[in-house]
Amino acid sequence: MNQSIKIYCKNNGQSCEVPMGSTLDDAYRQLGLQMELPPVIAHVNNKVEGMHYRLYNPKHIEFLNVTSASGLRCYTRTLFFVLCKAAHELWPGCRVSIDIPVSNGYYVDMRFPPDDPPGSPFKSSRESRPVTLDDVHRLRTRMQQIIDEAIPVHRYETTTDEAISMFQKSGSESKVKLLQSQGVLYTTYYELDGYIDYFYGAMLTNTCQLYLFGLEKYYDGLLLRLPSREDPRELGELVMQDKMFGIFKEHHRWQDILHMRTIGDLNDAIAKGYSPQLIQVSEALQEKKISQIADEIAHRKGTRLVLIAGPSSSGKTTTCKRLSVQLAVNGIQPLNISLDDYFVDRELTPRDASGDYDFEHLHALNLDLLNEQLGALFRGEEIELPHYDFATGRSTMSGHKLRLHDNDILVVEGIHALNPELTAQLPQDCIYRVYASALTTLLLDNHNYVPTTDNRLLRRIIRDHKYRAVSAQQTIRRWPSVRKGENRWIFPFQENSNQMFNTAMLFELAVIKQQAEPLLEQVPENCPEYAEAYRLLKFLRYIKPIPEDHIPPTSLLREFLGGSSFDY
Repeated sequence: MNQSIKIYCKNNGQSCEVPMGSTLDDAYRQLGLQMELPPVIAHVNNKVEGMHYRLYNPKHIEFLNVTSASGLRCYTRTLFFVLCKAAHELWPGCRVSIDIPVSNGYYVDMRFPPDDPPGSPFKSSRESRPVTLDDVHRLRTRMQQIIDEAIPVHRYETTTDEAISMFQKSGSESKVKLLQSQGVLYTTYYELDGYIDYFYGAMLTNTCQLYLFGLEKYYDGLLLRLPSREDPRELGELVMQDKMFGIFKEHHRWQDILHMRTIGDLNDAIAKGYSPQLIQVSEALQEKKISQIADEIAHRKGTRLVLIAGPSSSGKTTTCKRLSVQLAVNGIQPLNISLDDYFVDRELTPRDASGDYDFEHLHALNLDLLNEQLGALFRGEEIELPHYDFATGRSTMSGHKLRLHDNDILVVEGIHALNPELTAQLPQDCIYRVYASALTTLLLDNHNYVPTTDNRLLRRIIRDHKYRAVSAQQTIRRWPSVRKGENRWIFPFQENSNQMFNTAMLFELAVIKQQAEPLLEQVPENCPEYAEAYRLLKFLRYIKPIPEDHIPPTSLLREFLGGSSFDY
């Protein structure tokens, strides 16, 4: 007799019985749900699972489509899988790196095997040829064929030793290094018509579910384009981000100096005791970049105002303080202002569509007071700066007086600092703009990227707990609203900056995991935020720890971890 189990579906608020061993796909069809877009993934007891997941015990289930963050990640990973298989078929031996999130897609670095015959004296100097338009066309066509063939995506579990052996045979060195550093007994891998790969997270069950993608030549590589979260029937808008792409490339050059491109490389360096050298060189490279920005400002005649903008937890405050030190080295007196002190009283804060306070909204700031005080400073008048108390949600006058003298430069930081509305009444040729963000460039392996937003979310979880008495659950709950605000109020202005500054450190995740993990473990399993907490915990377990006391008191990370020599 077939046994049944009871499941509760959050989508329609109903319970039903399904045969034991049913997949999530089976359960969805039996429930008769009518979702506008089909599900690609589900939360099962608030953990993300693929639609291939089998049900053997009673569960709470929420089906998610591509408009959800989890659903889009699943869709994207499967698209990566198809791209890697197609490239492997077309150019056996080529190396594909899913690299940089840019222009509403992902930059793909393609390294072709040498065309030279064996024994050629030119082989060592011709490791790869450039990507051509014909390459892009052939790859796009083969990807579409794989999708049209409706090939099942199979998930398997094997011993880690066996997985390492498989990937060694296929020449996947970055996967081998990652798996060797994990110390786990079993590993999951995926198979697509004979092609195997390892991916972090759930996948679609069939290639035919990939209904939309774009592939274009982009600089010296490719741009893989994805459906828009806002309207998944269309590709995300192709926005050129030359400066953003350039800062990623610059960070890659830093990584090459340290021989550090993947988490496997990082773990290997930590295991060999190279953490101090890694930290010292990383900190020095970042300080050198700040020094170069200060030198450029100092040699730019007429600059009276430096604006530093960036998304939440990008390290704007420490960037501001370290840049101020370097400006002082150039003989310039920096006067610092934080836009955080210009928040309106909490009850006056605009609300979002859900009725929650929208702290990312431009008009969460007291623009009238800000413009009045900036104007007064440029007229040579004295002002009294405000102070915002995050605990009480109140703005008061600080008692701190400020006047702008001839050798002074005003340094203003905040998420909206590059918004033209903030400085519309000031002469534009006196303004120098800096965009700062934590742009993670390490990969798990060549086919598994690390979302740049995860770095900032982990920073914010630590900071909110330490300085704002906010739990990880509350921070995670608000994060989608924060991201929505960034897309509206911050990212559209980033290319207007004079300079971009990457605040992410190559060793960072190995340090912050030790404060982040205990906070994530406190998120209850019976709340929706558990899915994100569980995902982040699972990700952090890939990384070996570095003790916090290894990093200097001037490090940008101290803004979040505590112990900084700067006064915040």
